[in-house]
Amino acid sequence: MTIYVPGGIQLDNCLFCKIVEGTIPSNKVYEDDRFLVFHDIQPAAPVHVLIIPKKHISSMNEVEMEDFALIGELHKVAQEVAEKLGIAQSGYRLINNCGKDGEQTVHHLHYHLLGGAKLGALVQGSNSHA
Repeated sequence: MTIYVPGGIQLDNCLFCKIVEGTIPSNKVYEDDRFLVFHDIQPAAPVHVLIIPKKHISSMNEVEMEDFALIGELHKVAQEVAEKLGIAQSGYRLINNCGKDGEQTVHHLHYHLLGGAKLGALVQGSNSHA
C-alpha cells in the first residue's frame, strides 16, 4: 500500500504506515478504524506504547485544521489505553516529539505513553518537573 498525503507526496518508506498496513508486525494493544497502539520496541519505562493515527501526518507541525478532532480523539484513546494497561490511577506521561531538536525520529505523528514506575525528569539534569 502506498500512502499519499496532501500535495501528492508518496510515503513508501514510512515505518508506522507499514505497521498500520501490516507489512511490519507490531505487538498491538489497541486498534480501531482511526488509531493503532502498540508496544515500543525500545521501552523507556515498564509500560511504553506508541499511539498513532492511521492517517499519515508527518509531525505535530503538519496537523491541519481538519485534523484537530483526530488529535482530540487520540487523547481519549490514551485515557482508555492507560486504564487498560493499569497505569491510569498511578500516573503516566504522554509525550509527542516534534522535529529534530524534539528528537522526532519517525516522521509519522505519534505519542509515547509511558508509565508503570515513577518517571524521572523530562530533560537530563532538570528537576523542574519532579
